[in-house]
Amino acid sequence: MQKDFHHATTYVLARLADFDHAEAEIIAYASQYVDDATNAGVVHFTDGSMYEHISSAHKTLDYKNFDELANHQAWLPFHFLPGNNDANAGQNPLDTFMDKIVCKPDSPIARDMVAACINSKNSPHALQRLGITLHVYADTWSHQGFAGVNHKSNDISKLNDEDNPGNYLAARLKDYFGDKFDAITSKLIGDTLPLGHGAALSYPDRPYLKWSYKDSKKNKIIRDNAAIFLQATEKMVIAMRRFRLGDANASVPGLQATDRARIEALFRNIKYDEESARHQAWLERIATGYFDFPPVNLTYIEKGVGSWKHEALGTIKVTDDKRERFEFRPSFLTSNWKLFHDALQVHRFYVIHELLPRYGICAA
Repeated sequence: MQKDFHHATTYVLARLADFDHAEAEIIAYASQYVDDATNAGVVHFTDGSMYEHISSAHKTLDYKNFDELANHQAWLPFHFLPGNNDANAGQNPLDTFMDKIVCKPDSPIARDMVAACINSKNSPHALQRLGITLHVYADTWSHQGFAGVNHKSNDISKLNDEDNPGNYLAARLKDYFGDKFDAITSKLIGDTLPLGHGAALSYPDRPYLKWSYKDSKKNKIIRDNAAIFLQATEKMVIAMRRFRLGDANASVPGLQATDRARIEALFRNIKYDEESARHQAWLERIATGYFDFPPVNLTYIEKGVGSWKHEALGTIKVTDDKRERFEFRPSFLTSNWKLFHDALQVHRFYVIHELLPRYGICAA
């Protein structure tokens, strides 16, 4: 999923789950910032104070650079949450590591992750963690069937755009991967092993697409992204309502039928290839009162003036300067940027060191 979903759709769902604008804005920004927090390191202040932060994404994403992708440790905790073959903890001891780490929608692991977030709703970074959790949770739908490692299980073939049959998708993949892609078999060749859904580029992340492929076991998989994304929105609203109650098991409603229809219409009818254009189309609907809450001029500023990082540190630089020293202000401790990074570290530690080991999965 991309910015149109992680930011705009998440904001809409938060409002429909009865969060106010300020709360929903934090949740939505945090959700999208998981894809934009690319700098890791230590922030140094002029008075000697320091703050360490980690990254959750690799912005210069290049699916052709397989070694670089493999060395990035954000995939499992933030983008391809292992699905444990849809089994509860301890119920599949004979499954291999690869069996366990393939992403599955709304898996027991994913539900445990959501519950842990709900149970921490009184922490200072609760809303930021909710946004992070919802990002990972949503991606279990769009990234289903793929794993966040370089492995033959991601080696798919016979890709086809159901709305543009023939060699349309194969031609695009050939243009992108060059000699690493065989247009006849429509798959990567030789020892080239894709990470995640790299072999399908951004097709799993575009809401309007209907497409198909053969998985590594030669099963034909047909994907209607709009229907899949709609399933995610239903579960996300339930998770948000439970968060508000502080009860991970509360019986709460999902989307109203009218809201579901409005959201599905946007998924299916906004057909721009570029995520920024789809995102802008959603923002325009939000600003004109398309949804069942008052219109608002929502924005998302990743870096520079108006961004969370600028508000926290005053920097407008895209890339961190390791030599730079910032003036420490007490407001830094309660800034959205700092609270997001606190939540990011809490989430990663919980997933890697508590949640996955409970399911017999050891990952970095």
